[in-house]
Amino acid sequence: MIDTTKMPLRPLGDTGMKVSVLCLGAMMFGTWGNPDHDDSIKIIHKALDSGINFIDTADVYSAGESEEIVGKALKGAKRQSVILATKVHGQMGDDPNQEGNSRRWIMQEVDNSLKRLQTDWIDLYQIHRPDQTTNIDETLGALTDLVRMGKIRAFGSSTFPAPQIVEAQWVAHERGRERFLCEQPPYSMLVRGIEADILPTIQKYGMGAIVWSPLAGGWLSGKWRKGKDTPTSKRSERMPDRYDLSIPGNMAKLEAADALAKLAEANDMTLVEMAIAFTIRHPAVTSAIIGPRTMEQLTSQLGAATLKLSDELLDAIDTIVPPGTNASNAEKAWDNPALHPESLRRLS
Repeated sequence: MIDTTKMPLRPLGDTGMKVSVLCLGAMMFGTWGNPDHDDSIKIIHKALDSGINFIDTADVYSAGESEEIVGKALKGAKRQSVILATKVHGQMGDDPNQEGNSRRWIMQEVDNSLKRLQTDWIDLYQIHRPDQTTNIDETLGALTDLVRMGKIRAFGSSTFPAPQIVEAQWVAHERGRERFLCEQPPYSMLVRGIEADILPTIQKYGMGAIVWSPLAGGWLSGKWRKGKDTPTSKRSERMPDRYDLSIPGNMAKLEAADALAKLAEANDMTLVEMAIAFTIRHPAVTSAIIGPRTMEQLTSQLGAATLKLSDELLDAIDTIVPPGTNASNAEKAWDNPALHPESLRRLS
């Protein structure tokens, strides 16, 4: 059994499932991050022992290898205590039909994920990205059938804009489909745009919010500081434009990250802890995904689950990156009614 007394639990939207406020993201398990399967499994088991009961992966992470590692880690009794989430959408082969949100691909790929995960069911199956070439009713119909077949328990979306979240809810209602019960958007102290539209939309429809990248792709790891050497990572090698300091938007992120790091130090906490704790303070957020590659990274993040940020500290964060904005365009969205008063975006 997982000892969830060490970590708060929250309801996952209207699913009836209760999940830990920290979700273990498995993107870094496999060739994208940590290629050592045994070490990755140890990290997963440590997370479970620390009270995490929620694991999120995707078929596309390391071309299925992440799911395989998670499957090995949960094989046996551990599977019963874990809320297991994975995703479908990304390219998984040379065949042009091995991607997207079509019924054909979803029905094929869910079986592939079940096999890699060594399980008979997936608790939460998510559509990784919108697909402009597929009617949303086609996707919802396939997912509804999977629920009724018992292969998945619930389904959600990931990185959908607010209008498409609303459209999916309307289509489900009109067509008698099961509906998206959660959304997985990016959210951090540097990327707060979802406070203005996506998080209020999620709340309106009783959906859970599983936020990804609370460390803003490493910008809030504490390594990005003014006057220090530019950090390197596999992520920055894969996506150099997101970290190139000759780009004004990235310089804005560096300025904000440095200011936030100083704020964390002044409040006797690490920037990593403050960054993760910030995301789970929003009343619409169910759980924040942490994506450790090493055991050290995992242990540095676990304390955020019970860290309380004062209103004074949150106000100070707001002066660095205003509510409802992103660090690279922080002049927008101040007047959005979804952001005021503070009770609309903060737990009391």
